[in-house]
Amino acid sequence: MDYFVKKGSVVREIWGKGDTILFIFAGASAEFALNKAVDWLYFTGRLPADPLGRLFSTVAYARQIIFSGYDDAIKAIDRITAIHHDVEEKRGAKIPEWAYRDVLFLLIDYSIRSFEVLERKLADVEKAELFDVFYRVGNRMGVSGLPETYAEWLPLRETHLQQNLTYSKFTADLYRQYKKHLGWLRFHLLKQIQKVLVPVRVKQLLGQDGSLYITPLLSLYKLSKKIKLDKFLRNMLLPAAYKAQIQGMDA
Repeated sequence: MDYFVKKGSVVREIWGKGDTILFIFAGASAEFALNKAVDWLYFTGRLPADPLGRLFSTVAYARQIIFSGYDDAIKAIDRITAIHHDVEEKRGAKIPEWAYRDVLFLLIDYSIRSFEVLERKLADVEKAELFDVFYRVGNRMGVSGLPETYAEWLPLRETHLQQNLTYSKFTADLYRQYKKHLGWLRFHLLKQIQKVLVPVRVKQLLGQDGSLYITPLLSLYKLSKKIKLDKFLRNMLLPAAYKAQIQGMDA
């Protein structure tokens, strides 16, 4: 069988680990809140109403693309495209092309950052392989202006960070929703993880300059993986209503 992402790919390794996926979306949740096109997420109302539910639906699509056969992966990408076009039709406007690029760019970036925090450093060839997967997703979706190589992506990612992010009323509201749905302890843990992951520009806009107490906790967590306690600890720190979905993220 042909696959959109070949077996043995580092992309499967990254997106086959539940803790790495959760870190990816911890970083993404910070950047989503700052994006100048975040009003599109408010148009449907789904993200502020249920941030965790939105996370797991996004994970489901991403994993279908990464782990399914080629034809099924293409169908999943086309469904994502159709969903966005439907939203555009209902609003009577087009989602900016740079907003589509931003989402692809942050998924590339936080996939790298999360895996390196939790597992190991990635070689440049592995980063290029990861980039290629998301490039092909964007290309299938018809997103314009995509860089064609990882080397071309690096400076463009920095340009997007500088031009397309701002702190707005949507940022403040999304963080209120994160706190409401996660509870005080998990919300503060989320912010600590974000401090470890996000680029300097994101930290500046969010004012994330406080103490960083999660570093020793991450060391303990990595140790817990060696003695097979990591899933137990991870499940303790996440809402009980989502434990089945969380456990299902491990390939």
